[in-house]
Amino acid sequence: MEETKTIDVQAFINEHRFSPFQWLIFAMCFVIVLMDGFDTAAIGFIAPSLLSGWQISKAALAPVLSAALLGLALGAMTAGPIADAWGRRRVLIAAVFLFGAASFVSGYASNLSELTLLRFVTGVGLGAAMPNALTVMSEFCPDGRRATIVSMMFSGFPLGAAFGGFVAAWMIPHVGWRGVLQFGGAVPLVLAILLVLLLPESIRYMVAKQHPAEKIRSVLSRISGDARFAASFTMNERIAHDRRRGGIRVVLSRSYIVGTLMLWITYFMGLVIFYGFMNWMPLLFNEAGIPAQRASMISALFPLGGVTAIFCGMLMDRLNADRVVATCYALAAVSVYAIGHALGQMGVLICSVIAAGILVSAAQASLPSLAANFYPTAGRGTGIAWMLGVGRFGGIAGSFLVAELARMQVSLPGIFAVFAGASLIAAAALWVKKMATNTASVADVPTESESLAH
Repeated sequence: MEETKTIDVQAFINEHRFSPFQWLIFAMCFVIVLMDGFDTAAIGFIAPSLLSGWQISKAALAPVLSAALLGLALGAMTAGPIADAWGRRRVLIAAVFLFGAASFVSGYASNLSELTLLRFVTGVGLGAAMPNALTVMSEFCPDGRRATIVSMMFSGFPLGAAFGGFVAAWMIPHVGWRGVLQFGGAVPLVLAILLVLLLPESIRYMVAKQHPAEKIRSVLSRISGDARFAASFTMNERIAHDRRRGGIRVVLSRSYIVGTLMLWITYFMGLVIFYGFMNWMPLLFNEAGIPAQRASMISALFPLGGVTAIFCGMLMDRLNADRVVATCYALAAVSVYAIGHALGQMGVLICSVIAAGILVSAAQASLPSLAANFYPTAGRGTGIAWMLGVGRFGGIAGSFLVAELARMQVSLPGIFAVFAGASLIAAAALWVKKMATNTASVADVPTESESLAH
């Protein structure tokens, strides 16, 4: 049959069922997010083995624990603009290979300096991989299911954290802490090979960069054979932007600067809460009189709430996404505040921790899909990556914040009240983003089609 048809690629994705090919892309990207969560949790579980094995102090271990977070921020903020310029696929494959190789080699580190450097490199790779995986997945999703699918994928992070704890608990007595890092490197190295063989470039990116129609056709045909006879491809951006700009010039342009800053504030505050709780909650509960084992078990309930992100994504696909996530943060503030006043009431304490975990984790996991829907193709990789990168500094700040509050002898209810305030700030930032977006009518102004005709 002669090639005559012109296809709008996003309309094509919207009109066809989510294919096995798209589920394959989801599975590969899900494993990337899963391994990020695994790495985040595993380093904490091997810390006691490092202390005893290398005869070092807790203070000496601090650089190892923070090196990956700094690398994550650097990797995210540099990889986003590169991916918008050079392509999502090649940056994602390089990033997965980098963090896999660095994690695997970390298992052979002979001293603290080597391990710190390798943890930093691992963080750079992870920081570059996560936002590009989210961007690739979002650009293969139909508009009506994007938030649900991306949130489902991002729920791999808390699952990976829980998985990392179980793996470390089993492996350390049998093969030692080095085996945990080697396992955390071997999986992404195998995944990198699969990505080379199976992962295509984003269709939306190829249209935006005017790649040959044959390449776009070959990928789109794997979603549905209806694309086989298309002669050209077009893409209507739902969001207005200057087509001459890309990457950071879009993200910081007049139309997007307010929304960008609000997304940064929201993700930053969310990670202040998440990492502050992950690193300090067991100790705070133990110092308040709860036995150490029970304190750890109660604290472990918090990150597991991330698996509920899929339900938040479903609401975002049906209602106003900014309102849904802002409401989650506002309700989380109530739950977090309640934790500080529930000591001595074990049932109330457990319910408050579970509620806070569900609301904070679900809201945090929903932000990448919120960002993906906010930015146009030309700046989506940078927008998601910079939000994640800036947010990583919130993780660092959360750990230091608790330490400083403890030094100032702030009471336990006071500490949790501060974290509740951070959650309220996140909610307020999303309301500002929503109002600014409505005022600028960014989301409602269609742009000219970006087309490719052969």
